[in-house]
Amino acid sequence: MSDLPKCPQCGSEYTYEDGDNYVCPECAHEWPKTAAAGDTDGAKVVRDSNGNVLQDGDTITVIKDLKVKGSSLVVKVGTKVKNIRLVDGDHDIDCKIDGIGAMKLKSEFVKKA
Repeated sequence: MSDLPKCPQCGSEYTYEDGDNYVCPECAHEWPKTAAAGDTDGAKVVRDSNGNVLQDGDTITVIKDLKVKGSSLVVKVGTKVKNIRLVDGDHDIDCKIDGIGAMKLKSEFVKKA
């Protein structure tokens, strides 16, 4: 019936178009039409808050105060994180932060340094 792609996150077939994106009404996942059409290698592209492509080993800067779950620690704005690793899952970035330790961060809260 519909030639729209299924949601890459939950597999729902009820996706719809919204401007230059596809949207899944079941899990609220949004992805660009260009990625769905031209994604031939299947590799996930992780982008920072400004749209820059992130890669393993990059240095990033935190753009928002982030509370550390289960602790009273806070990762402050402007904290630089070196030598990141990209991983699959809800939190895209695996890293070590000085004074806090190993953490996972979402790419939407960082920018490439």
